[in-house]
Amino acid sequence: VQLQASGGGLVQAGGSLRLSCAASGRTFSANTMGWFRQAPGKEREFVAAVRSSGNTYYADSVKGRFTISRDNTKNTVYLQMNSLKPEDTATYYCAAAWSIVLSEIRNYEQYDYWGQGTQVTVSS
Repeated sequence: VQLQASGGGLVQAGGSLRLSCAASGRTFSANTMGWFRQAPGKEREFVAAVRSSGNTYYADSVKGRFTISRDNTKNTVYLQMNSLKPEDTATYYCAAAWSIVLSEIRNYEQYDYWGQGTQVTVSS
């Protein structure tokens, strides 16, 4: 599976961005897809994930502001980010996992494939 993330940019606090992650290669619909982010000097952290069933999971810090979705017909997963805050500034990575138990869905080490990252900068 190859993942290509896009949609990052510079936005003012309170603004919105939509990230996209296009997948190619093996069957997309079988994967759990996730978004992670990493700010300079910090560890990579979980943002959101969506199962092939459509069930979604979010970090507490983004719940109510971010929405993850997937379009299996386009082999694409999206992250709609609203009410952005300066602390959301980071490089955002999409990831795919073939088989992952729910208790590990926030663990980046359990994901098998990664996109190249897209930068999101939120100015105050």
